Amino acid sequence: MTATSHQGSPSAPTQPGGTASTASSGKRPRPQVPGPGPYPWAMAGSVAVAVLGAALSLNGVLRGWAWFMPLITTVVVVALTLAALRALRAQPLIATLGSFATLAAVLSFIFCRQESLAGFIPTTETFTAVGRHIKRAAETVVSESAPVAPNAGIVFVMCACLGLLVILIDALAVPLSMPAASGIGLLAVMVVPATIKPQSVGVAGFIGAAVGYLLILGCSHWFAPDARLQSGSGRGAGQFKRSVVTGGLALALTMTVPLAIPGFETGTFPQGSRLSPWGTSNGLNPMITLGNSLRSPTGSGRITYATSADAPLYLRSVTVDHFDGETWAPDDRASERRVGADRIETGYAVQGEVVNAVTSINAGLFTSPYLPAPFAPASVNGLNGRWTWDPATLSIMSNETTTRAQRYVVFSAAPRITSESLSQATSVPKGISEDFLRIPGNLPDIVRQTADTVTASAGSNYAKALALQNYLRSGEFTYSLQAPVQNGYDGNGLSVLADFLAVKSGYCVHFSSAMAVMARAEGIPSRIAVGYAPGRLTGESVALVGQGSFPEYEVDARDAHAWPELYFEGLGWVPFEPTPSRGHVPDYAIESSVPSNLSTNADEKDVLTTPAPPAAAPVPIPGVETPAAGSATTNPLPAIGAAAAGILLLAGFLWSPRLSRTVLRRRRLNQKPPDEAGTPGYKDPAPELAWAELQDLATDYGVPSTSSETPRHFSARLRSSTALGDTGGLDDAAHAAVASLTSDFERQRYGRTAAPAPAAAGRIAVVREALRNNARWLVRFRADWLPPSMMQRWVRALGAPFRAVGRLGKAMGRAVGRWWHRLAGLLPQRR
Repeated sequence: MTATSHQGSPSAPTQPGGTASTASSGKRPRPQVPGPGPYPWAMAGSVAVAVLGAALSLNGVLRGWAWFMPLITTVVVVALTLAALRALRAQPLIATLGSFATLAAVLSFIFCRQESLAGFIPTTETFTAVGRHIKRAAETVVSESAPVAPNAGIVFVMCACLGLLVILIDALAVPLSMPAASGIGLLAVMVVPATIKPQSVGVAGFIGAAVGYLLILGCSHWFAPDARLQSGSGRGAGQFKRSVVTGGLALALTMTVPLAIPGFETGTFPQGSRLSPWGTSNGLNPMITLGNSLRSPTGSGRITYATSADAPLYLRSVTVDHFDGETWAPDDRASERRVGADRIETGYAVQGEVVNAVTSINAGLFTSPYLPAPFAPASVNGLNGRWTWDPATLSIMSNETTTRAQRYVVFSAAPRITSESLSQATSVPKGISEDFLRIPGNLPDIVRQTADTVTASAGSNYAKALALQNYLRSGEFTYSLQAPVQNGYDGNGLSVLADFLAVKSGYCVHFSSAMAVMARAEGIPSRIAVGYAPGRLTGESVALVGQGSFPEYEVDARDAHAWPELYFEGLGWVPFEPTPSRGHVPDYAIESSVPSNLSTNADEKDVLTTPAPPAAAPVPIPGVETPAAGSATTNPLPAIGAAAAGILLLAGFLWSPRLSRTVLRRRRLNQKPPDEAGTPGYKDPAPELAWAELQDLATDYGVPSTSSETPRHFSARLRSSTALGDTGGLDDAAHAAVASLTSDFERQRYGRTAAPAPAAAGRIAVVREALRNNARWLVRFRADWLPPSMMQRWVRALGAPFRAVGRLGKAMGRAVGRWWHRLAGLLPQRR
């Protein structure tokens, strides 16, 4: 009789003839273990289908389908690697490490081929390239709005995350025998489109994930019910029925999810949300957060200002001048920036009359590293913190503080621009960077053809600028916040610009981008200013020292705006307004023949460009609370949905040990006999599985087995413990059940082939009930919700990498020691 350990009973190998191998005086025969069969390949295919199916829902978060082929390559290669290693009977840790290595190789091959050795082996240069991709992805996630252009950074991160998800799901389904928990990973993928896509997850993504999840459950049920007995043989009609029932229940559950959780049908957050919808934008690229700001229902980030100028002003936060074909972005020119905003110089000569103005600004709760100010600032007083300004664009920013709670005064000086002065500004621009003329080589034909057609009859840069502005403000175009999202071109890249010129509907980002790019195509230096339209009166007045009292204006997120600026020699940067129904068209850019065009979208938010008379205050009604001015009702569903999702995830996490323990018990006790049951030489695995369950039950209730115990000794110790109760009373049935389970296991483990043992589920239930009745409430709680037998398995799984590293270190130490002894033996000995 040999010892058995708590980790589970060893399998009973059989000889080809079917008899059990026993220790004898002769040589012990080598046991034959059945091969894995199709199980690894079927499970790998199921995991790949599930992950790729869930990834279908990301269409609309990323624009187009160019990102899907790298994803297919990554997922399939990692899944095939896992299948091959498991088919070769590699240890679970080796299979996992091999999949990590394959994931690194395939990512290097797809995204960092030039920086990698042989095209797929990572080097130090590869990690540098990966850092660039991650930085680009972080900027995209924080600042861009969906759908985003599939740049290399965001696609790299997506492929890496879903490749890791394949490894995680495989680990849950195979080594840890928790296939049902794989649905959590698939749900994590679908949470992203469910929260920020107007169409939510979508039918394709939902069906793909559901089919893949059912395949994973089907493979785990169709093949071996216990991880130690996996083989390629099917399990018969009973196992098939159980797979069908489980799959049906899972499908019914997934069909009710869209009805129960807000956001799965229409999206939780507003259309065009950023990939990171929580929190405020950090100002990495204000150009591509405008859509989200304009769609804000409450108008956050209120700014007030008073000015000595004749009319309300545009407040300019940042100049966007760098265009790489995928997006417009500010070029901060960190090496050229100058410290201190008390004296700012334009850097170019201005001819004619200069208009000076003083503007007092209160930034309030508006938070950004870029400082809103009228153009062109000559000095800024009253700022807290360290601020710098760019000589090329005069944009003011800080890397150490923000605009929040800043109160400051801006002295601005700009030339008085008229149509006559612009008509006379025909000299070639001098002294400005070529960056303001640069356009990508892959400019779409529709952009260049439109620019050439619109400006065909224009003889000067001023005439070309007017022609472009008037074309965009004509009746052919409409202002819409929703059309770009619904038609999948919300952004400002070249492909977005081409779609905008074809659909002819968008908002300020699209109009300003179109005019700036077409102006560059016609040889006019251009850039985009991002800030706020003039806003509206508050009804208050602000006294400026030495200037008098002036009316106060306010702007908020709903007034966020972008407009193009074109350069004219002798006048500098001149703003234009191509966006219909927004902002204010300057006098020098107005032509009486241009018809006005108001937005035809009833759901758009109109921005007042002229002071509106104050509305009469509502008469208070006794007993009814009057809402504060400017307040707006908000949709509570996003908050409720987020809270519900958080509660569900927390509940699932707390319930996972109990669920895993219950699933393991049922898989051990409810298996159906395989097709080969009853054949000569067949050994029934049921007693072994029942014995493993008895050991785990005893462990959960405080009577763990030890590696030095025989089954009979462990059984006697359990029956003599107080955990099982006393004999001669109500617990006699439990004592008898333990004795019979021990006898069945010893007969199956050490005896000859015998008739199948009686079902163990009833006896295990009797033992479990006795253990519960004799345990304190704290022990029962631990056995139910934190079963030690399951927690020990998880701890061993988490510690496996560290143990492997330790074994590797010891092996390397022994190898170095043997090498050193051999080397010492070869050296001549000193006498």
